[in-house]
Amino acid sequence: MMDPPSFSRRAPSTQLSHPILGCDSIQSWKCDYMPTSHVAPKTLDEYISAFSPEVQAVLQRVRQAVCSAAPGAQETISYRIPAFKLNGMLVYFAAFTKHIGFYPPIRGDSRLEKAVSRYAGEKGNLRFPLDQPIPYSLIKRITKLRVKQNRAKHTTERKKK
Repeated sequence: MMDPPSFSRRAPSTQLSHPILGCDSIQSWKCDYMPTSHVAPKTLDEYISAFSPEVQAVLQRVRQAVCSAAPGAQETISYRIPAFKLNGMLVYFAAFTKHIGFYPPIRGDSRLEKAVSRYAGEKGNLRFPLDQPIPYSLIKRITKLRVKQNRAKHTTERKKK
């Protein structure tokens, strides 16, 4: 498998961390990130269409969950993965060989942090295994928290100006 074109081509032993995916090395980017095309997607539809039909269905439902929890959020591609903006970057998600990644890590709501703890990876980013039911209602709760956090941050920043 070749490196995705937008990533630098350093030796696999070089330790880097992808800013969103949280992978520790380019080698792990090559092994775990699983689109069938290496052309950088420009839209969420392009991103989703690069996967198998089974994974496409999961990605569409994740997309729908985020959209229903964040009406008015703008879809975008950032770091080659789907993202949503609403008063700043809201959430990102990505498909991998064995899981769906959901970012950024959850902070600021202890009940929600406890609810997501079983899915938390080593850096706090969430990993929803593809061989288990995807918790779409939890994705909605996470997104609603992020909307609230972004709105508060946006309001605070506007007051400073």
